[in-house]
Amino acid sequence: MEIPAARDPVQAARDAFGEAILHVKQFRGETTLVVEAERLPELLGFFRASPGLVYNMLSDVSAVDYYPDDYGDAYDGMQSDYRPERYGVCYHILSMLYNRRLRIKAFAPADDPRLPTGTIIFPAANWLEREIADMMGIAFDDHPDPRRLLMPEDWHGHPHRRDYPLGKETVAFSFNVEDIHAHKPFAKD
Repeated sequence: MEIPAARDPVQAARDAFGEAILHVKQFRGETTLVVEAERLPELLGFFRASPGLVYNMLSDVSAVDYYPDDYGDAYDGMQSDYRPERYGVCYHILSMLYNRRLRIKAFAPADDPRLPTGTIIFPAANWLEREIADMMGIAFDDHPDPRRLLMPEDWHGHPHRRDYPLGKETVAFSFNVEDIHAHKPFAKD
């Protein structure tokens, strides 16, 4: 059996999808393709099934909240990322045949964060997308099991969002342990 020669994934995607490829970033040997959100399943299917590409393993799905998009004076001139919306979701895929990795990234708006599901192409995305939906509040259209994964069903909010209020607990030391124990709930006998 003859293995087809490896193709350049960026050029292959541009040839097949044209304007749906919004941005390409190469950094330290890693390639990220930013794509139109509604074309995400189609692109994942293309990379999985095309000869010379064969990205046949989904290794991870991750999400990031870019809120607020103001990093102050410390980062002036350093922001080179393409960020058209608040939320970014990355599908990290691997070609085991050619030993190459690729990151497919789509953005979701702040007001109604929704993306099409990748479970149609990679069933392994099921729990990863559920975690993102639960912790970041990004809904995946046509997902086979949209239940919450980590937080209780009656929980309000999404803890991995950058605007989610942080909770804190005072650290117990020898000088303040009585005060801390006075405010903690303990089981009653």
